[in-house]
Amino acid sequence: MSTVFNILAILFMVAVLIVLGRGLVNMMRGGSGNTSNKLMQARVALQFFALIFIMLALYFSRG
Repeated sequence: MSTVFNILAILFMVAVLIVLGRGLVNMMRGGSGNTSNKLMQARVALQFFALIFIMLALYFSRG
């Protein structure tokens, strides 16, 4: 069971990296503030889910 949560946590962390990269590219190109705001909201949500799955993986790995 912890393997599933480990994989999900890693996937969410990769998604956070992708969103951060898109935000950096948007900032460097002088993109719209609206896009930057939406990316940062998505980053916060993804970090929340990554943290939840990390905690679940730790809980189930104590077995």
